[in-house]
Amino acid sequence: MKKAREVKAREVLVIGGNRYFGKRLITRLLAAGDRVTVLNRGSSPPPAGAVHLIADRDDEKSLTEALGARTFDVVVDQVCYTPRQAAIARRVLAGRTRRYVLTSTVEVYEYEDSPGLVHEDAVDPRTVTVDLELPWDDPDFLEEHYGEGKRQAEAVFAADPAFPYAAVRVAHVLGGADDFTGRLEHYADRIRKAEPIAVPAVNHPATYIHVEEIAGFLAWAAGADFTGPVNAASHGVVTTAELCAAVAAHIPDGRTDFQPVEVGEVSPFSFTRSYGMDNSLATALGYPFGDVRRWLPRAVAETLGKDGV
Repeated sequence: MKKAREVKAREVLVIGGNRYFGKRLITRLLAAGDRVTVLNRGSSPPPAGAVHLIADRDDEKSLTEALGARTFDVVVDQVCYTPRQAAIARRVLAGRTRRYVLTSTVEVYEYEDSPGLVHEDAVDPRTVTVDLELPWDDPDFLEEHYGEGKRQAEAVFAADPAFPYAAVRVAHVLGGADDFTGRLEHYADRIRKAEPIAVPAVNHPATYIHVEEIAGFLAWAAGADFTGPVNAASHGVVTTAELCAAVAAHIPDGRTDFQPVEVGEVSPFSFTRSYGMDNSLATALGYPFGDVRRWLPRAVAETLGKDGV
């Protein structure tokens, strides 16, 4: 009788990952039998079973010393926001890993306004100009230029054909009691108080992904062999009105009052442009996305609680 072939555990490094879908990713990797190392600044420990390294990823010497002589099968970078961070990571980890998965964002498409869902080739990182001299260390600048920071970070990895990177462009994430963004609470508070909800005069729908689904996608991407950018979004698009209806279902006598505005700040998950993501590439590669309308009520209940509080 032949023995079953042993599957060698992978060595996986997760940079960041100490909250929200990052924690879920680490839990999935550990459950799959991977040996997981988590590197962060020490703000919080990783899930039990993971090795914890403490370093400042913005400091090349600190990162190099923390990693020592370690090598990895896969690196999943959850907290790379700027081209400077990408450049340091590429220098330090070149030759140390067979695969590098960058968690990117739908916001790389912030200048798109497509009548249909946007494909990956709408933003080719190989054509993006990198400017390392911009004030990336300024938190206000970084927040204002979040999409640009991710675009340029992708470009740094794409500039080296020998560096085995993939960039997962994540749709807007919903679900989980630990959603720290406060965006659904924004709508719940307005609906509860019957206060106006500001939306653009022409308000476009968007693509979303559940917190568990993106954790699963990143775990799957760690074991895949595609390179370059890939969109990660559930099937279907959702309007602000549909999202608010799902929130209002948890608030007795809640009333939704939309206030269209031509100029000024609008509520979260309302969009002046159309840049929902096309997920056909990831689907063709074999990932079975769910349907946003099937999981949306559950996601709202997870975040707001059954009673909308």
